[in-house]
Amino acid sequence: MPVPLTALIIDDEPLARQELQYLLDAAGGVSVVGQGDNGIDAVELIRTHKPDVIFLDVRMPGLDGFAVLKKVLALDKKAKLPQVVFATAFDQYAVKAFEVNAVDYLLKPFDNKRVIKTLEKVRSRVAQQESVQPERLVVVPEVPLAKKTEVAKKPTGFAGLVAGAEAKLDALLRMMEEQTSLAPASPSVEGVTQGRTGKIVVRAQSRLLLVDQRELCFASIEEGRISVVTRTLEGESNCRTLEELMDQLDPEQFWRAHRSFVVNLQHIREVVPWFKSSYQLRMDDRKQTEIPVSRSQTKRLRELFNL
Repeated sequence: MPVPLTALIIDDEPLARQELQYLLDAAGGVSVVGQGDNGIDAVELIRTHKPDVIFLDVRMPGLDGFAVLKKVLALDKKAKLPQVVFATAFDQYAVKAFEVNAVDYLLKPFDNKRVIKTLEKVRSRVAQQESVQPERLVVVPEVPLAKKTEVAKKPTGFAGLVAGAEAKLDALLRMMEEQTSLAPASPSVEGVTQGRTGKIVVRAQSRLLLVDQRELCFASIEEGRISVVTRTLEGESNCRTLEELMDQLDPEQFWRAHRSFVVNLQHIREVVPWFKSSYQLRMDDRKQTEIPVSRSQTKRLRELFNL
């Protein structure tokens, strides 16, 4: 019989919560004591239920997954923090950060075998920590730092363990921010400066693909679903709004030509004059899709291409 665990599921996607609940029930030995759909509720649920493990989404309304953990620590230095499994469809650098020193994560869509393996790891860590001391620490990666600062006197006992957990969270956040800000720059092409060259997550054919944003021709939104098109594939973004997608893209390379469309300036094949002094953009994807330019963006179009 597996060691029984209590768990929380925090994710703003109802289908993701349902899928994970089903897989945990099927695995056995896990009692889901609560669910939440945002970071603010997550903090209260953790403090109320004190679960063994929390399955925590990274990007959520209110507070993101990392901020949830920092908030719990800030509110109560003696809090019994759960083991943490990040449930995410996050991009490449974040997943690599989770893998440092084997921090647990489940990549969406969830896989039954991966869930079982994760539960085995959680049980092992819970057993190890309880054999040493009664409190539980959040599982976060040991992030290598360029320099180690020598401290004259380190905290001891549980205060020292909490301080260590906070330090690891801070280090992880710093590392992720640095990777975002230090993404390599490319030389300008046809007068347009290229900046960040990070990857975005695209769902295509039941797979989660990491696509270089330079390959993205355009993205569009319809009925709350964001479609992403490159020269070789079509899929969907995990973002909920075009604004959220734009936050991941290089603002020098991508332009909101219309309220429903974001285009990559490097993939515009032709500017097509339309009726009443309006324009459409013909892209260089396989279908040579024509995208409208809203009237409010016509001036920006003329500035971009000296029309």
